[in-house]
Formats: sequence, C-alpha cells, structure tokens
Amino acid sequence: MPRPIIAIDGPAGSGKSTIARIVAERLGHIYIDTGAMYRAVAVMSLEAGISLDEPDRIVELANKLDIHFKKVNSIQHILVDGCDVSEAIRTPEATRLSSPVSAIPGVRHRLVELQRKMGAGGGVVMEGRDIGTYVFPDAEVKVFLTASPEERARRRVKDFEAAGIHADVEKVAADIRERDERDSTRDMAPLCQADDAVLINTDNMSIEEVADAIIEIHNQTLKIVRKDS
Repeated sequence: MPRPIIAIDGPAGSGKSTIARIVAERLGHIYIDTGAMYRAVAVMSLEAGISLDEPDRIVELANKLDIHFKKVNSIQHILVDGCDVSEAIRTPEATRLSSPVSAIPGVRHRLVELQRKMGAGGGVVMEGRDIGTYVFPDAEVKVFLTASPEERARRRVKDFEAAGIHADVEKVAADIRERDERDSTRDMAPLCQADDAVLINTDNMSIEEVADAIIEIHNQTLKIVRKDS
C-alpha cells in the first residue's frame, strides 16, 4: 500500500517547518518545505535586481530555476541552480518578500507543479499554506497548525536571534498580522483550513507533543485505510 501524503498547513510562525521535519524523520518520509521554495524565488529575484513591480519577470525567472532539496549531514538544504541558498532564504528581507512573490499566479503555478512532482509517489510530509486545499486536496492526512500572532512572533524572533539577526518582536508581530491578511485574502489558493483537516493550536504545546499528535492522526488514518481495503 502506498505511503500517505501528510499535508501540514498554517500561518507564518505556527511551527510547520520544525514539526514537519520531525514527523518526516520519525516516519521515514521525505520532508518538503514549500515555503522555502517561494523564499528561494524571492532571493533569486533580489539577486537579479527584479522588483515586485515586475511580476512577469519574476514568473519568467521562476520558470527557469532548478529548485530541489538535498540532505547534507542529516540536514535538509535547498539548492537553486546548484547553489545552496538555505541561509539566504531565512533573512528578514527574504521573509518579507516571500508572501507577495507567492501571490503571483505564475509563480504559484510553477512551484505547485514542482511540488506535485515531488510528492507524487507519496511518503512525504509537505508543509505550506495551501497543501491540503490546493496542492494535494486528496492528501490522506491533513493538519492545520495555528498559534496566536504574539506566540508566532516570539518564535520567529528566536529563530532570527539564533541566526545572529536582530529583530524587534513587536515589528515581527505586525509583519505576521499583515502577512496573515495578505495570505488569507489572495485570489489564488488563499491560506485557509481544509474542511477535512485537523486543527491543532500549538500555543501551549511542546514541539514533541505536536509531532506526537500528528503521528497519531497518521496512524489512525492508516488503520482506517487498511480496514476499508
């Protein structure tokens, strides 16, 4: 029986990347960070001197980029045209630009195409904002992670500080609220919880508790599938 696709969606700072990585490792699945792909396009647009006022040029660039993931010493890296951009995509500037870049229809079409190819064989944990609703609406396991803007801002600042980047928690919280509004109101594949996704609020949960909850949902889903088959 094919291994399932686990779709983890949620707003910025809800813990998707960390949780998805842990779940993938524990289940022996492939981890795919779709947000990193949009960040990569944003970074490459910056390097090419292309502004947000030139969406057609950004789409043209995205269509040419070779984006893939590679594990290096058990740590997943993202490569664009053979160059490792894993650190570059985590800067505040890349974070700020990734949302408007992801709202460009042509960019989404290109990256969704790549994401569907990556997950076509199952056995993947894919996280983002539209995985369960748009990229893989038939995913066997769907989870929607959320947390308060204040908690998400605290986590994001902690990540920045770990990377040696200073950030103000109030400014980050304001940026998160703005991004929530933009992501949830965009015309194409807006951020929203799939009807059949399990909602998990991570405010008062540890990383391990959230991972355990998702793996339990996965295990229960497999039992149902096996019983029905």
